[in-house]
Amino acid sequence: MRDYLQPWLVWALLSAAFAALTAILAKLGVAAVNPDFATFVRTVVIVAAAALMLFVSGSWQAPATIPARTWLFLVLSGLATGASWLCYFRALKLGEAARVAPIDKLSVVLVAIFAALFLGERLAPANWLGVALIFGGVLLVAWRP
Repeated sequence: MRDYLQPWLVWALLSAAFAALTAILAKLGVAAVNPDFATFVRTVVIVAAAALMLFVSGSWQAPATIPARTWLFLVLSGLATGASWLCYFRALKLGEAARVAPIDKLSVVLVAIFAALFLGERLAPANWLGVALIFGGVLLVAWRP
């Protein structure tokens, strides 16, 4: 199957679309509330939606079947996500969505670097050029003269 028909690509594009909606809706939602409280509300909604998905799909897994190492990384990932969301909502409260969201997407650059350093993933020179272009694009979109 061609790359553009791969299921991961469809899910990744949907993720990008929902992330874009998240920035716009969050900017509107955080306007009249403390950004930490806004993050809390968002988190409660996400927990409820995830629980509903587990129920509907029958994907519940007994917690005792999950290895300790997996728990560790899932908990650390959750803490990193929470920290990211708290910072993101604070940034949206203080700044323009069109400037905050691109800077948040520096995560793409950092993922490439961290994946190479910590996971041993190898990117081709063309991939690194893409990472550099993303970095440059972030700077151009976020910069205001």
